[in-house]
Amino acid sequence: LLCLIPYIIVGGDVLKNAFSGIFRRQWLDENFLMAIATVGAFAIGEYIEGVAVMLFFQIGELFQDYAVNRSRKSIAHLMDLNPDSANVLREGEIIEVSPDEVLVGETIIVRPGEKIPLDGIVTKGSSGIDTRSLTGESVPRDTSVGSEVISGCINLSGLLEVRVTKPFEDSTVAKILELVEESAMNKAKSEAFITRFARYYTPCVVLGATLLAFMPPLFLGGWAGWIKRALIFLVVSCPCALVISVPLSFFAGIGGASRHGILIKGAVYLEKLADAKSFVFDKTGTLTRGSFEVSSLRPAEGVSEENLLSFAAAAESFSNHPISQSLKKAAAGLSLPLCTDCREIPGKGVAAAIEGKSIAAGNRLLMEELDIALPQESHAGTVVHLAYEGAYMGCIVIADEAKPKAREAVAALKNMGTEKTVMLTGDTEAVAQKIGTELDIDSIHSQLLPGDKVGLLEKLMREKTGSLVYVGDGVNDAPALMRADVGIAMGALGSDAAIEAADVVLMDDAIEKLPRAMAIARKTTTIVKQNIVFAIGVKFLVLILGAFGLAGMWSAVFADVGVAILAILNATRAFKS
Repeated sequence: LLCLIPYIIVGGDVLKNAFSGIFRRQWLDENFLMAIATVGAFAIGEYIEGVAVMLFFQIGELFQDYAVNRSRKSIAHLMDLNPDSANVLREGEIIEVSPDEVLVGETIIVRPGEKIPLDGIVTKGSSGIDTRSLTGESVPRDTSVGSEVISGCINLSGLLEVRVTKPFEDSTVAKILELVEESAMNKAKSEAFITRFARYYTPCVVLGATLLAFMPPLFLGGWAGWIKRALIFLVVSCPCALVISVPLSFFAGIGGASRHGILIKGAVYLEKLADAKSFVFDKTGTLTRGSFEVSSLRPAEGVSEENLLSFAAAAESFSNHPISQSLKKAAAGLSLPLCTDCREIPGKGVAAAIEGKSIAAGNRLLMEELDIALPQESHAGTVVHLAYEGAYMGCIVIADEAKPKAREAVAALKNMGTEKTVMLTGDTEAVAQKIGTELDIDSIHSQLLPGDKVGLLEKLMREKTGSLVYVGDGVNDAPALMRADVGIAMGALGSDAAIEAADVVLMDDAIEKLPRAMAIARKTTTIVKQNIVFAIGVKFLVLILGAFGLAGMWSAVFADVGVAILAILNATRAFKS
């Protein structure tokens, strides 16, 4: 009676779940195994062992709940990004509405300390924006008029007026929440195997324990001893260490990655990423900044660099082309001559007049049209030639620069065992070779259309060893992202189509996070393998010893609950990736 009181207190809910499982015809689970083993222990007079098994089983469950809750909190901070309301400016009044009621083009007010509810462009005010929840960046981003802001970030200081550019269902935060929900559906091979394993394992265990309890005594006698061995067999064989620790390891890995702004859509992609041997990169916006910058000035003899740049910027001053914008940006601070009669020549450049004298800025085709002789030089980038009153003034090379840490990222991937790195781009061969050589890419393919990328990717897929990863950011990358074993998209500047097609999203476009993502994947899969080998190995050993009467109930408790606790603690290491 003294042992029965703590037994009921500790194991009452387990007994209740076991009986309700029988009535629901879902009785072959760990609750049933624990109930039958401990009730059997009481039946043969092993009262203290019966209480101990139930107590340690509950301690194991406590560890499991702690670990799962910790993992959920790591991912749940993404759920906290979901804004409850938006302050929209309508007819001169600020009205609080649900974010999904705000229309594109309307202006919302974001006060200091509030979450930005929708994607948009700042039309008034300046502030610092906390993007940690989305990108993992610890340093706030400065935001002013004209800056793009994304939902889910927190406005730290100033009052902002934001013109909404996307409806709530297409906003950044809505897409992230959708991706997190999808991730639970994508099980890894290991996780799926354990789920199937447990479905067939438990009935086999119950059958084995029944045979062990009743078959040997028919020939050898000693019913109590054999029944005790069968009960030990049941306790040892409870599969909770595997069923809990394997999914928990993957869940912890995904949660640990999210803390660094790496969103992984499911355990299956963690497993594939861990086995990656080939990385294929898009160039613009992935390996490079994705923005034009003046890289060099090549004035003709007798022309100064300042005159070349100021005349070119003046000629391009009325154009909104990205190349024109880069020239005006480079000439900021210079005194520009007054330019009149500006006109764009599609596909060639611009023509204008400065103090009644003609000036032309454009590509080689425009110069040939004007019969301007050009020097024979090759440049890695877009070249803007300048002619003034029929005389060649020189050229300006505009190029997209490699991201500062792109070379380090590629080198780190190679150090981690990547066998092949490939760059696919639609840019010219000179530009592609310059960037590819600078970043130490093994194979470079240029002047490709979107269809060409997929064709080359198919060829690489046939030649690959291990998994092939494609990293891209544009709309034209979506087919390749879907075709690769693992598609990784740049989330901050990347297109919606690329993010939807990808399996992994880098929320701040930081290419240097690729090695970290791969390291997290490898650490997680290593932990999974450790747990599987450890749990099955210990259980098998104690099962054999128990069947021969060499292991008691305390050994069974360790083989079940002890192994489960150790496996769960091992799984939680993935949080700290």
